[in-house]
Amino acid sequence: MKYLIQNGRVIDPASGFDAVADVAIAAGRVVALGAAPADFAPAQTIDATGCLVIPGLVDLAARLREPGHEHEGMLASELAAAVAGGVTSLVCPPDTDPVLDEPGLVEMLRFRAENLHQARVLPLGALTRGLQGEVLTEMLQLTEAGCVGFGQAEVPLANTQVMQRAFQYARSFGYTVWLRPQELYLGKGVAASGPLATRMGLSGVPVIAETIALHTIFELVRSTGARVHLCRISSAAGVELVRQAKAQGLPITCDVSINSLHLTDLDIGYFDSRTRLTPPLRQQADRAALRAALADGTVDALVSDHTPVGADEKDLPFAESEPGATGLELLLSLALKWAQDDKAPVDRAIACVTHRSAAVLGSSAGSAADSLGRLQLGGVADICIVDPHATWQVQSAALRSQSKHTPFAGYELPGRVRATLVGGRLAFQIAD
Repeated sequence: MKYLIQNGRVIDPASGFDAVADVAIAAGRVVALGAAPADFAPAQTIDATGCLVIPGLVDLAARLREPGHEHEGMLASELAAAVAGGVTSLVCPPDTDPVLDEPGLVEMLRFRAENLHQARVLPLGALTRGLQGEVLTEMLQLTEAGCVGFGQAEVPLANTQVMQRAFQYARSFGYTVWLRPQELYLGKGVAASGPLATRMGLSGVPVIAETIALHTIFELVRSTGARVHLCRISSAAGVELVRQAKAQGLPITCDVSINSLHLTDLDIGYFDSRTRLTPPLRQQADRAALRAALADGTVDALVSDHTPVGADEKDLPFAESEPGATGLELLLSLALKWAQDDKAPVDRAIACVTHRSAAVLGSSAGSAADSLGRLQLGGVADICIVDPHATWQVQSAALRSQSKHTPFAGYELPGRVRATLVGGRLAFQIAD
């Protein structure tokens, strides 16, 4: 189907293109950027006057909860939430039930997602069988089934010998290992260590739970040469270690969640279980360091850390509740809010949820890798149309995700997604 997007401000941070222009789409590709050919006959014209026309968002951390946790989220509901938030491609961790450690499970997930014709799903395979940290999975077979990398989700890999072998294997075949840095025994608390956790009687997770894990990872990267993506850095000390490692030339990338970018432990308030998150919310100095690191490129990408949680698991005392929050529909608006708060250019906010995220994936994203997170002539037409002047209030009941729990409920956020195209197909359009 042919589409013509007219009169929008087209921004592609990857190329630096920023101009009011038309975008013509045919056969799933961008066939004109500027003025459409005279003989181009679109089946539908979309007026984007006053809106930004940007690449579709690439979210590197979004749990879909299927298979195994359908009471918390279904593929249909979570992918509908994705396109409503302008997300056209998303990476899902392997901690489903059963775990994504067999090619058949990965193929089934991709098949079901593709049949929904919404956002593109890029699975991570389990690094070890059952995420138990003992035996490596068949990474080659999982890659052939469609995995874009391998990780442990929220399960720390305590055995450094297993980690070393995983890095060696991944280096040999060019795979990326995705790990959230968390030392097993120090990371069992429910809130960030500090005066607030102490005063509230909550078990703490100290910063060294992150930094000890980072030191281990970096030493193994030095010895093996493996490429590692660090998921959801949460502390100022962790950011500084990443900055030093990058300066030394280590092949690492990292991301930060929208939660850590905007919230602190003070937002726990009176034991608000909506702020029970992993990693835990830290202090204001940590948040400031994360925001600065995202701006200067030390942190490569901003992620939603979308984790649907059912009402029965969330409506419990803080320490007993399940960690997680819905975030797919908030990612773009919270990126724009960060730019507003820090007086950063809008293209910088867009970059950290588009081409900078796509760069982490590299060629592992398959046939769309050449244009993922980009809006370019001849590229795959993954496009988000957003009104940057419109504000909206986060209302839990109005979220399309099956899970309604978010610490941002009641916030007034900038940027309303008007339409989302995935592979040249209109996947979402708001009713005027």
